[in-house]
Amino acid sequence: MDEYTRFVDWDKMDATIQTQDPKELICSDFQEFKQLARQGYWAKNHSLRAKVYQKLIGNISCRTVTPDANVYRDIVVKIVGKRNTGTLPWPEFVDNSLVPNYCLNAEGIGAVRKIICCIANQFPDISFCPALPSVVALLLHYSRDEAECFEMVSRILACNDPSRRLIDQTFLAFESSCMTFGDLVNKYCQAAHKLMVAVSEDVLEVYSDWQRWLFGELPLMYVTRVFDVFLVEGYKVLYRVALALLKVFHKVRAGQPMESDNVQQDIRAFVRDIAKSVSPEKLLEKAFAIRLFSRKEIQLLHMANEKALQQKGITVKQKSVSSSKRQNVHLAVHAENFKSEIVSVKEMRDIWSWIPERFALCQPLLLFTTLEHGCSLSRFYSHSEGHEPTLLLIKTTAREVCGAYLSTDWSERRRRGTQLSFFGTGECFVFRLQPEVERYEWVIIKHPELAVTASEQGTKSPQVSSVLSSSSIHSDASDRLSPFLATRHFNLPSKTASMFMAGSNECVIIGGGDGQALYLDADLNHGRTSHCNTFNNQPLCSESFQISSLEVWGFKDTMSV
Repeated sequence: MDEYTRFVDWDKMDATIQTQDPKELICSDFQEFKQLARQGYWAKNHSLRAKVYQKLIGNISCRTVTPDANVYRDIVVKIVGKRNTGTLPWPEFVDNSLVPNYCLNAEGIGAVRKIICCIANQFPDISFCPALPSVVALLLHYSRDEAECFEMVSRILACNDPSRRLIDQTFLAFESSCMTFGDLVNKYCQAAHKLMVAVSEDVLEVYSDWQRWLFGELPLMYVTRVFDVFLVEGYKVLYRVALALLKVFHKVRAGQPMESDNVQQDIRAFVRDIAKSVSPEKLLEKAFAIRLFSRKEIQLLHMANEKALQQKGITVKQKSVSSSKRQNVHLAVHAENFKSEIVSVKEMRDIWSWIPERFALCQPLLLFTTLEHGCSLSRFYSHSEGHEPTLLLIKTTAREVCGAYLSTDWSERRRRGTQLSFFGTGECFVFRLQPEVERYEWVIIKHPELAVTASEQGTKSPQVSSVLSSSSIHSDASDRLSPFLATRHFNLPSKTASMFMAGSNECVIIGGGDGQALYLDADLNHGRTSHCNTFNNQPLCSESFQISSLEVWGFKDTMSV
């Protein structure tokens, strides 16, 4: 054995972890470190992994005054005294139902509680950090003593690199991360998302469990491999692995009855027994096979969700989840208060599960209906303007039902005067409910090589939808902004704005992903659709259709704190 064995119960550890291969780590290049981490270069050598963790965590940029091992030795006696470690109270920011032992011995289990109590003393700003016990328990495996583990954890918590996120330490940050994960599932795991919507009472609550899967349920052999890459590449790795877990769950369980009536419990149990389904290597392979946006773009999405929560009164001072728990997504569409001539409550709830999570907090608010307000396009605009986002629902005389989620205020159409111009963001999508349910995303999400600039797209004629073709101008991928967000939200240069919506006094054009587009004429009585056969998708509805009824819905913020 080596010097990093004090807190480990080796009888419970996988025997392969004890292998002492004569490996050394001689590299400083980030790309090389990244490849070694993904390949598991130090995964079978306990001592080498400990040295790698010391090196990686030691290189984290931290606040000037960051507690170190000597601080721990000075305060631990004062804080713990002669008390039994098992009687030490957990700080408020810890979810004590998520304290994995990770094959620690009795001394190690007690050390976790002591270290966290000292962390609470030195980091009073931490208000919500359910992942912390798992991180402490994990790092104890690779520490010579408690003080060394305390110092490593302190450096992670005190990271001041503005480009690097490590562990959520407030309820606001945690909740924003959960909402961002829900948005990513909605975009990249559509098959799994459909299953979640079908079997869960509250799909948002299921997604809010994602960090628990990683730091709580995932077995030690898996979480260490994830942590290896996390320390090198950062927070986005956690999103990738959680998405991969959900994909594997869907693949294994699709078509099978749930083991319980609670899909949250089923996923937790599945993650605990993940070894039956996929190896750590295969899980990471699946995680990195998922095509995601850059760290910067995920950060923008997180910022948007955080801003939405702040506007609803969620602040970094929040001390517990109970006093400000997010509304159940299904309860956001109340059967007794909802009435539509086009969709049922169940259909509206399905639509609500597709929209960005920061708006799923709201309730639907009817803004315009042809049955009440007539078929005037000017009335359509006047009732819809001032609301962002909006939901468009259309029922045809052939009983087809389709619609669109529109991320941007219709007043944006006037920015180019009378000239028809496109605007909107990549969060927009079009969908069909009847005769069958289908959602179509913005085409650049699946085909980013088709991105065009705002100036090019804005000059297209009224007969041309925002559906992009292979003749579109290519843009540099490194310069592309997140298709989730309007660039104006962050005052960023708009080189590749989304161009999804267009409106004038003569028509409304809504361009969807996968080649789908919707065109409505001036009197809102007729419309037509177009679609690109390249993507082999069925059209939203008839190529030319007559409108039976049309509704525009807004989003009413009813969340109380």
